[in-house]
Amino acid sequence: MVRSFQLDKIRNIGIIAHIDAGKTTVTERILFFTGRTHKLGETHDGTAVMDWMEQERERGITITSAATTTHWQDCRINIIDTPGHVDFTVEVERSLRVLDGGVVVFDGVAGVEAQSETVWRQANKYSVPRICFINKMDRTGANFNRCLDMIADRLKAKHIAVQIPMGSGDTFTGTIDLLNMYATVYTGGVEKQTPIAIPTEYQAVAQAARASMVEKIAEEDETMTEAFLEGREFTTEELKQALRRITIANTAIPVLCGSALKNKGVPYLLDAIVDYLPSPLDVLPATGIDPKTGAEIIRKVSDDEPFAALAFKIVSDPFVGRLVYMRVYSGTIEAGAKVYNTTTGRSERIGRLLLMHANMREEISFTDAGSIVAALGSKDTFTGDTLSDIERPVLLEKISFAEPVISIAIEPKTRPDQDKMIDGLQRLAEEDPTFKIAYNEETGQTVISGMGELHLDVMVSRLIKEFRVQAQVGQPRVAYREAITASARGEGKFVRQSGGRGQYGHVVIEIEPLPRGEGFVWEDVTKGGAVPANFANAAKQGIIEALNTGIYAGYPMIDVKARLVDGSFHEVDSNEMAFKTSGSIAIKNVALKAKPVLLEPIFKMEVSTPAEYLGDVIGDLNSRRGQIQNINNRGDTNVIHVLIPLAETFGYATALRSLTKGRASSSAEFDTYIEVPQHVTANILEGKKDSK
Repeated sequence: MVRSFQLDKIRNIGIIAHIDAGKTTVTERILFFTGRTHKLGETHDGTAVMDWMEQERERGITITSAATTTHWQDCRINIIDTPGHVDFTVEVERSLRVLDGGVVVFDGVAGVEAQSETVWRQANKYSVPRICFINKMDRTGANFNRCLDMIADRLKAKHIAVQIPMGSGDTFTGTIDLLNMYATVYTGGVEKQTPIAIPTEYQAVAQAARASMVEKIAEEDETMTEAFLEGREFTTEELKQALRRITIANTAIPVLCGSALKNKGVPYLLDAIVDYLPSPLDVLPATGIDPKTGAEIIRKVSDDEPFAALAFKIVSDPFVGRLVYMRVYSGTIEAGAKVYNTTTGRSERIGRLLLMHANMREEISFTDAGSIVAALGSKDTFTGDTLSDIERPVLLEKISFAEPVISIAIEPKTRPDQDKMIDGLQRLAEEDPTFKIAYNEETGQTVISGMGELHLDVMVSRLIKEFRVQAQVGQPRVAYREAITASARGEGKFVRQSGGRGQYGHVVIEIEPLPRGEGFVWEDVTKGGAVPANFANAAKQGIIEALNTGIYAGYPMIDVKARLVDGSFHEVDSNEMAFKTSGSIAIKNVALKAKPVLLEPIFKMEVSTPAEYLGDVIGDLNSRRGQIQNINNRGDTNVIHVLIPLAETFGYATALRSLTKGRASSSAEFDTYIEVPQHVTANILEGKKDSK
């Protein structure tokens, strides 16, 4: 079996950014300049190759991450183009989990925006090396240096500009390469872009920028520091090698610029991807655990290692069926081979192997280490599952996802639609781990939950169009949470005698609040066998189930520590079900004594508005319980940073357009949960009472 490409010549990268920064346009131009496509696709007219879903072409935004493979110089570049909207952050999360490098795209006018910070944190979480591309330098108001300052201030990242623009907006004519010290003037066409001597008026600026670049490289790279202090001149190749070491070590970020829409700067971005971003050999090998012993296992990136791959995405393809996207970390696998799903403990057969180009497929006979491929035939594999060698299994770390913050009720219009709706919802939930389905027994309704209004709107549209389900939906509802604010102690006793063998369970518990994000913590401090271990575990399950269904207002209760301190059992009548029930009774009794409160999701929002509407916009935000954090000026535009409850954002985009005659825009990302004000809590509880 011959390797399809040498490991050091592979780049697995993601294109990530805030919505409308130009990610998909950057990807489309990469595909064109590398010869993967022969026609320029555009997001605004629905011809982008990577935005292949009907929903994406209708809305002009990326909804689902799309994978493709192309080649530049002598390297194979596997690309995942990700969405920029906060509602589809799951796509960024799972993509970054399996990628080796990232290209972060910024709007040259807006710079670092709300979702820019989110994707940057996600990249930090997985220690993904990055390069930055400041896009749209031909837009009025574009400012390269301001974008650099924002990268430093808001992202706390060290940047190294390896290019600077010549002009901006209407005067943006080209770029200056600080490594080779030449300029490129762009005509706007797609012909070869030929380097020229730096124009006289830019020579002083270019010399100063190069000196700054060399100094920053020497600061971050130990092998260069001493030579720099001695005043030695560096060759271009030495600087490139140092930049590669710095980028892979994640200590600084190379920055380039251009305008993807006008085909400006993309070949230099491709060079930077090859020169600075890591190959699979440059990143740490995959680590997992032995499912039998729990011992740590390291899987080196090599075809000679046992097979190990992580499934990171599921897609229901209307033509070929269920596709499992996976990153192969070690070993090789042939089409038709058997693998072991370490997560589920079942063996599965890989039917066909495919290289994906958005929604187009290229069948391959085998795949090797470092590859990103799709597999057909794995019916029981889900997002986050590990596929490994049957004889030498390994369990890789799963992918964690955010919990939904909004929900709506959905009902089929006719009885024949009932089964189609449930099947469609289940398939959509398989694709998207942040999309949840539940059945409300009180109302008899199916409730779907997601990350925002747009997320649920897209899912309902897909259900209607792709699965041909006639359905009607209710109004959006906030996914509130419950929490306690004090410690409390109490007991739960379940006793039932019926003449024969009865039921007996008795526990005494203490609970206390935990900091936000800590979840549920359990502690068993009973002594002298007051409650046997199996009964204690049953009580714990009863407590968890009660917390998940809600105690105070019917919403899940979070961030609670429960301690089992005492209890009693009966030699004959006690069983696990009785203790599970007693645990449920105990937590319901005790939580109500621990000063429970409601929590609501708070979003961090940015509103960009012309100065003339600033007062009206601030007044409207205040009326929505928004807390203004600060206001920045970007030319004639004011950017308001505000924390606002999710409940107050429904329909905000429409209201903002009306308030500012369509000239303002907003974007938001989830921030945290905080306590709901008392008067709002009363309204929420009253509303739940009425809905019953």
